[in-house]
Amino acid sequence: MRRKRRRNTIIWIIIAVLILIAAWFSFGPGINTGQQNKTVTIGVVGESKPEQVIWKSVAATAKEKYGINLQVKNFTDYNQPNKALKSGDIDLNAFQHYAFLKSWNKANHGGVVAVGKTMIAPIRLYSRKYHKLSALPNGATIAIPNDPTNESRALFVLKNAGLITLRKGKSLLTVADIMKNPNGLKFKEVSADQCGRVLSSVDAAVVNNDYSGPAGLTDKQTIYVEPINKDSEQWITIIATKKGQKNNKEYQDVVKAYQTEKTKKLYRKFYGNTQVAAWDINQVAAWDIKLK
Repeated sequence: MRRKRRRNTIIWIIIAVLILIAAWFSFGPGINTGQQNKTVTIGVVGESKPEQVIWKSVAATAKEKYGINLQVKNFTDYNQPNKALKSGDIDLNAFQHYAFLKSWNKANHGGVVAVGKTMIAPIRLYSRKYHKLSALPNGATIAIPNDPTNESRALFVLKNAGLITLRKGKSLLTVADIMKNPNGLKFKEVSADQCGRVLSSVDAAVVNNDYSGPAGLTDKQTIYVEPINKDSEQWITIIATKKGQKNNKEYQDVVKAYQTEKTKKLYRKFYGNTQVAAWDINQVAAWDIKLK
């Protein structure tokens, strides 16, 4: 009788233990199934207050939808984030466009690849004398930046505006690569930060967004906006990682967390039409800015 009672006690203890184990896996932490939150660190440069808000929003989406803890590391110059990427100090970075990446890889033996697109800040052709592109006279003088990257970009803008044609097969161009100039335009090459400031002394100027604001330039003086096409694709800003990690699922999920309608709304809130989402590359209409 005593043995039977002891056996029943053991059986009930075993049942109780099994119930506790089942409850633990059902409601407790359970086994590590790989679904726990993972940390991804992304590097940025000179993070502004609007950018802080945008990345905070992206981090919230990454956490909620993909279980990723996204940490943002701010760098002070453009030389650091790619080096940090290659060394493994960060997992991703988001500060450069395709043209910068190509140039950096060439100078640093490669090792960094694009994972996804973020945005582009279209540059513009401004004029204080004329209100539309077609009003530019023959022989008009146009100011353009004199550094290689910005000069090339400005020339592509003028090409897409139908003002000039350029030598084919090159991505970095100078005025020497202008093949046709039917309106006899003249070009005044000045430093990028001076293009907006000399506008009163020329007929038009191609001005980067960094310098248009300080020069007091707005939509009112805009006569042409850089379009989305193969020429401007090299200026799209990207999220990048080191070679071999392009298909990393967590990194792809961070890209998805960035490429949302919520991010677009924040662009519009902080930047108006000066900064545009670039991942919907087929939605060309999104780039069109109605000018008077």
